[in-house]
Amino acid sequence: MVISLNSEPHRQEFKKLLDLLVIELKHEAKKNPQKYKNLLGNRLERVTYEILCRLANGTPFDGSIELVSGQNFPDIIANKHYGLEVKTTKSNHWKSIGSSVAEGTRVEGIERIFMLFGKMNPPIEFRCRPYEECLASVVVTHSPRYTIDMTLGKGETFFDKIKIPYDKLRTKENPIEIILDYYRSQLKEGETTWWLTGGTKSKESNMVIRLWSSLTQKEADVLRAKGLLLFPEILSSKKDKYARMSLWLATIESVITSNLRDKYTAGGQEQLSFEGKHYAIPKIVKTLIDLLPLIKDQLELLNIEELQEYWPVKPCQSAESLYIQWSKLVAKEAESLTSFPLGRYLISVK
Repeated sequence: MVISLNSEPHRQEFKKLLDLLVIELKHEAKKNPQKYKNLLGNRLERVTYEILCRLANGTPFDGSIELVSGQNFPDIIANKHYGLEVKTTKSNHWKSIGSSVAEGTRVEGIERIFMLFGKMNPPIEFRCRPYEECLASVVVTHSPRYTIDMTLGKGETFFDKIKIPYDKLRTKENPIEIILDYYRSQLKEGETTWWLTGGTKSKESNMVIRLWSSLTQKEADVLRAKGLLLFPEILSSKKDKYARMSLWLATIESVITSNLRDKYTAGGQEQLSFEGKHYAIPKIVKTLIDLLPLIKDQLELLNIEELQEYWPVKPCQSAESLYIQWSKLVAKEAESLTSFPLGRYLISVK
C-alpha cells in the first residue's frame, strides 16, 4: 500500500499557474493601460477568472476554476481546495483592508489562499503572494479585519508578532479574543483596546484607542500632516474648522485630544520672506510649511477614495496633480487668515 503524505496536492502547479497569471496581467495592462486602470474591484476579479480558466487548460486545474466572489471569501477557487482573493487600489502603494478575522464567509473546503493585488495607478502593477504572508495587522470596521501589505518581509506579518501561525489562529473557536489579548499585552500608558460590536462604522480604525499625549513625535507629525491634507478648512478662520478632523481622529485614527487647535497654532505668528517681501504669517501656516515634506509623503500613501470622501472637489489621479490641487484648496481657505500668497509658495516648492 502506498500512502500519500502530500496534504496539498498540486500546490506547486497552482503556484506556477498564479505566476503565469501575474505575467499575463502585466502584459495585458501594458498593452491596454486605459482599460486596466478602470478594472477595480470585481471588474478585475472577472478578468482574472477568465485568464485563469484559459491558463488552466491542460493542468490539474482545468475545468475547476470558479468565480464565487460577492459575499464569499476568497473570490476565486480551484479544485475545491485553493483560493485566490483579489484586491485593487488606485493609490501608489501596496496596502489595503483585507477580510474579516473571523472568516465567516470562507468557502468550505478551501485550505490554501493566495492574494492577488493590483496597483491600478500607472504604471499598473500586480503582485501575488500567499494570503498569510501579506497580513500586517488588525483594524476595526464593524468587526476586526486584517490589513494587507504586499511589501512585508520575512518575519513581519501579524502572525509573526503574535507568534501564532495563520492556520492555527483561523481555526480557533474565538480568534478575535486571542487578538485582543495580544493588543492588551502591548498597551502603553494612555491606551486601551476597543471594538464596536454593534456599530455602523464603514471605515477601519485601530484596535487600540490612544490619547494624543501618548503618541511619539513622529506619530503626531504624521497625523498633523494627514489632517492638513484631508481637511483644508483647518487653514480657514471658521469657528468649527477642527470639527471634521476631530471626528476623523477619534473614529478612524483612534486618537483622542481635547485641544486639537494647539497642535497647529501654539506659538503665535512667524516671519517669512518670499518673492522679495517679508510677511508675518499665522503659526498654522508656518506649521504647514514645516510639515511639507511629510505632507508630500502622505499624499503618496493616501487612497484616492479617502481624499474623495473628505475633499470638496474630485481628486486628480497623479501625485503631482494632487499636490497642486491640494495647494489651491488650502490657499483658498487661508485667504481669510493671511495675505501671504500661500498657493504660489506651495507650488514653487513642489
